[in-house]
Amino acid sequence: EFLCRVMECFRALCCKGPPPPRPEYDVVCIGLTGAGKTSLLSRLCSESTDGIVPTTGFSIKAVPFPNAILNVKELGGADNIKKYWSRYYQGSQGVVFVLDSASSDEDLEAARNELHSALQHPQLCTLPFLILANHQDKPAARTPNQVS
Repeated sequence: EFLCRVMECFRALCCKGPPPPRPEYDVVCIGLTGAGKTSLLSRLCSESTDGIVPTTGFSIKAVPFPNAILNVKELGGADNIKKYWSRYYQGSQGVVFVLDSASSDEDLEAARNELHSALQHPQLCTLPFLILANHQDKPAARTPNQVS
C-alpha cells in the first residue's frame, strides 16, 4: 500500500506535464502625464512605486493574471510624446485610458480631448476601452460620473 501511494505521488508530480500556456493580449495604455499609468502598471506587477518618474517614450510590461498575460505598452503622456502615440497602436487588442480624477478642469478637458481622439482613431475605434479614473484617494477627486 505504501508503494502504491508513493507511485501515485510520483505520477502526480512527474507525469502531469507543463501547465497549458496562458493566452497573451497586447494592450496600449495612454493618458496625460501624471495620470498614474506607470504607478498602475507597477502595482499590477507587484513592483515598488517609489521614485516613479514620467515615462519618456514608452515602456512595455507583461502583467500576469491567473488566466492570461497582458503585454501592456505604456505611452508617455507629455505633449511632445502624444503626437507619436498612433505609431504604437498597431497590433493592440485593447486600450487602457488613465486619467487623473483630481486634476484641474483644464487638464480634465485635455484628457477628454485625447480620449475622444483615441476613440475615433481607426486602429483603436473597434477595440475594448477601459477608462480608469485614477487618484480616487485624493480629496479633490471627482467620481467616475463627474469625469465623464
